Amino acid sequence: MTTTAPSPLLDIRGVQHSYGDVVALRDVSLSIADREFFALLGPSGCGKTTLLRSIAGFETPQAGSILLDGQDLTALPAHRRPVNMMFQSYALFPHMSVEKNVGYGLEAEGVGKAEIRRRVGETLEIVGLAAFAQRRPAKLSGGQRQRVALARAIIKRPRVLLLDEPLSALDRKVRAEMQLELKRMQHEAGMTFVVVTHDQEEAMSMADRVAVLNRGGIEQLDTPVGLYSRPATRFVASFIGTANLLDGFATGSSSSGSAVDVPGVALFPVSHGFAEREPVTLVARPEDVHIVAPDAAPITGTVIDTFFLGGSSTVSVEVPGLAKPISCTVHAANVAERGQRVGLNFDSSRVVVVANPVEAAVAA
Repeated sequence: MTTTAPSPLLDIRGVQHSYGDVVALRDVSLSIADREFFALLGPSGCGKTTLLRSIAGFETPQAGSILLDGQDLTALPAHRRPVNMMFQSYALFPHMSVEKNVGYGLEAEGVGKAEIRRRVGETLEIVGLAAFAQRRPAKLSGGQRQRVALARAIIKRPRVLLLDEPLSALDRKVRAEMQLELKRMQHEAGMTFVVVTHDQEEAMSMADRVAVLNRGGIEQLDTPVGLYSRPATRFVASFIGTANLLDGFATGSSSSGSAVDVPGVALFPVSHGFAEREPVTLVARPEDVHIVAPDAAPITGTVIDTFFLGGSSTVSVEVPGLAKPISCTVHAANVAERGQRVGLNFDSSRVVVVANPVEAAVAA
């Protein structure tokens, strides 16, 4: 017996949009499931906010379609879409109490007072502000004001809640706390969240899946673990976390003898599916590079810095032939000293090989 996969809640198909000669979105397609916490991640100008505004109805794509529950939203104005958007600026009414701010949208729609009171109470419980219902925004912290804005957005029970850089106005400590809180609130509200952020830590800690955008297109759509451990492109490898990127050429196309040749450095045995001499990049996370004795490794270098971080240390090793030092994460306080000569072993089962479009363009 075969089962049919459930239809996505939000289905974006071939969306394209430009501002004059500037292409903001290039044939973007992705699907988002019901009650999923989904993140659009990328640097400034990558198209993530344009995509969010297209879902909300504030931008009209020049091509493609956006479907919610199978209904094409493209022709619907923003106020008729079962979607709500929370902006970077919370825009709370300073003369109103928390409960009045949260219930304002329902009151404007003519919802009865008893129903407003009930739903405001439920929503303030979800965001942890029930005890602050009578306070005004000026008496709240930045994190609390952010919760009020979130409560005001979810009280109308949209099918999808869109959040544009929701934590950018908070300081680092409060932002870290709110990352966990947003995930909890999303579960309790039983709602689909789509968040735009340029902060990889936010996306990786909160989202079920992440779409990494670059220059208007999707570089990779995956889980946070997948993006970190199996980057599909050189851009994703460099943008997500810390990575050692060694540019070279694929060699030994057979599965038993494949390797990456980094000229002037070493030949690294690692499986890949690239053609002989195709430009590639070897991606090795710091925790997958191990410091050993100089005569027990394919490459050697000199320790130039050691940073003790508590439970681990980050060691930088300068290797002849490489423009940048190799970064290693070791679980010890004094594993290597500045000026010490060491060997480096790469965990071939964990390193990843991706195409190197920069080198390929130069070769062309």
